[in-house]
Amino acid sequence: MTDHVSTEKQGCIGFVTLDKPAQRNPLSVAMMTDLTEAVRALGADSDVAVVVIRANGPAFSAGHDLRELVDRTLEDEREIFRVCTELMNSIQAIPQPVIAAVQGTAVAAGCQLVATCDLAVASSAAVFGTPGVKIGLFCSTPMVAVSRAIGRKRALQLLLTGSVISADTAADWGLINEVVAPADLADRVHELANAIAAASSSTLRIGKQAFYRQIELPQEQAYEAMQEVMATNAVTCDAQEGMSAFIGKRDPVWQGR
Repeated sequence: MTDHVSTEKQGCIGFVTLDKPAQRNPLSVAMMTDLTEAVRALGADSDVAVVVIRANGPAFSAGHDLRELVDRTLEDEREIFRVCTELMNSIQAIPQPVIAAVQGTAVAAGCQLVATCDLAVASSAAVFGTPGVKIGLFCSTPMVAVSRAIGRKRALQLLLTGSVISADTAADWGLINEVVAPADLADRVHELANAIAAASSSTLRIGKQAFYRQIELPQEQAYEAMQEVMATNAVTCDAQEGMSAFIGKRDPVWQGR
């Protein structure tokens, strides 16, 4: 635990909790640094199959701490957004799938954080948006993750108007995977995490890395890259075990390699 985040493990699920509820869990430099370190630590833990990012309080995250962005030099501003980018890249770089459990408001860099996670489940009370245009600071870094999740027209609608959308709309647009009642959020996230954790850890690692490698490639290049990934995946111990178990109508015994 730090002043900004707490971590815990429940079985094979690792949890990172944003823990500045009175300030609406702002992504201050300290918060982002602690969150990056927590994500990387869980990513390096071979006993962790899935990582969940969640938050305490009514807001998941209200985005950057604006007090850190006022009366600063250009180099100061660059460092803040470098730290933010490092956090987002770290989430997608660790081998485990990362699920955002969104209980409340996720706007600006908070919306970016949700869009960056591999999966996201939200309470019906959650709302999402990129309202920076309203205060003269266009959400350019959140735009990277959000536009990749929901496409150009819908991303531009959020970015240009600064309006917020409901959890149901966010699910319809593809920003999150599903919406549940507030009381069901924790149980649904556990259910989803455990379903993922039932797979081979090495297969999950290969698949997550391959997804982000191919998603922005032209189709021909994507196929060329992924045919090699799938061939090398096929000769791993767990792939051979999984296929043999399926043929033999038995449960596989994963070795994580």
